[in-house]
Amino acid sequence: MSVQGLSPALSGYVGLMLMRRIEVRRPVADKAVEQSAALAARFAAVRAELDVPTQFPEAAQAEAEQAAGSPTDAPQRDETAVPFLTIDPPGSQDLDQALHIERHGQGYRVRYAIADVPAFVRPGGALDGETRRRGQTIYAPDERIPLHPPVLSEGAASLLPGQVRPAFVWDIVLDGDGEDTDVSLYRALVRSTDRLDYDGVQQAVDSGSADERLVLLKEVGLARIAYERRRGGASLPMPEQEVSEDDNGHYRLHFRPPLPAEDWNAQLSLMAGMAAGAMMMKARIGVLRTMPAPDENALGRFRHACRALGVQWPDEISYGEFLRTLDRTNPKHLALIHEATSLFRGAGYTPFDGELPEQTEHAAVAAPYAHVTAPLRRLVDRFGLALCEAVSTGTPVPGWVREALPSLPEIMAASDKVAGGVERGCADAVEAAALEDRVGEVFDAMVVDKRENGRALVQLQDPAVLANAEGESELGTSVRVELVEATVSTGTVRFRVV
Repeated sequence: MSVQGLSPALSGYVGLMLMRRIEVRRPVADKAVEQSAALAARFAAVRAELDVPTQFPEAAQAEAEQAAGSPTDAPQRDETAVPFLTIDPPGSQDLDQALHIERHGQGYRVRYAIADVPAFVRPGGALDGETRRRGQTIYAPDERIPLHPPVLSEGAASLLPGQVRPAFVWDIVLDGDGEDTDVSLYRALVRSTDRLDYDGVQQAVDSGSADERLVLLKEVGLARIAYERRRGGASLPMPEQEVSEDDNGHYRLHFRPPLPAEDWNAQLSLMAGMAAGAMMMKARIGVLRTMPAPDENALGRFRHACRALGVQWPDEISYGEFLRTLDRTNPKHLALIHEATSLFRGAGYTPFDGELPEQTEHAAVAAPYAHVTAPLRRLVDRFGLALCEAVSTGTPVPGWVREALPSLPEIMAASDKVAGGVERGCADAVEAAALEDRVGEVFDAMVVDKRENGRALVQLQDPAVLANAEGESELGTSVRVELVEATVSTGTVRFRVV
């Protein structure tokens, strides 16, 4: 059984389960063709089982096409002279964010442009209704099921290079320690000049060939990471699984650590989300992304696991700081990483209007926080951005935003469930495809969790698989496991300890 992952942009904070990036190239061998067809059938079955939408209704598609030709209420402010850049995985077309960083006295000025989706979606219209039904973009290995029609999400609303686009711009001044001293949000026309990917950014920074914007991205990212540690924020060094297909049509799986550039970029998204949370709190209206701190029972169980595995957790070190010391290549540490997922439970969306809610912080972020940086792919961000822009500019919060706040948590929870189900189901199928010709083989594995009925959750390194194994084993130990079953049509992978 595979484990679901969350958005890479938050993987360091709420990425409690295994991340997957699945790259499927065109197979060449007959066996690979057959396997590819079996996988495609399984992917389609997973989506059908979870009732994932297919085509957009005609009325919603028509509204999108009309809006793409003439967005409503285009901003008057012009910042097209600012050389924004985007950083996304290769091939991405739905570009939500663009950044520009410059020195400002002893600190920095960060402008973080976010796609202005409200300019293209009429409140109460057919497209608005369809996006509320979908909730978020759903990702599968063979296709992406977008929140908005591609004419918007990959076209008129996307911050593509060389194109003038309406955007919400977070304008944040930081001191030398990376803490914000001034924050505003306004709408403006922007133009990205460069579309970059994480590997390219990392190579440029490491080689010394990066321009000033990327040099400052590293500086700001590291400063914000240090600030996170001062706040008491927590993250999990969870392995990330990648799946690819070689030139012979064979699937390969491996784990990889995230690039530092991904962490630096994620810090900008978190910074904007924290700014949004503070704005909402001050205005006493909004929808926060919240998560309670782990209670004493959860912390006690985790300390017990540390003692049982012989890993020292000094009393004076917070759980967030301790998690940063764990090495995912150490079997005992890897078991603790999986055990620590119990410390990151209860995340949800908390709307309020007037009275502040009882729970206002996201414990892993260690601050109030809101989702406001991915409106092309996540519904709630559209409302958060419009609300914060009104608060920042001193104008009334739009009625369509206020009216929607109570319904957003249920919409997002339902879409999260669907997204997680698709990711789990498809990844299980890919793991089965990678292993289906190896039934009966024995592999080295690490026991990362204990399950009921004499089962364990084991992680293989080669291939990079996380699955159930039957038989007695001890948490945090290395074991040998035999592959008993690998069935693509059901996404089933089973091992037994030998």
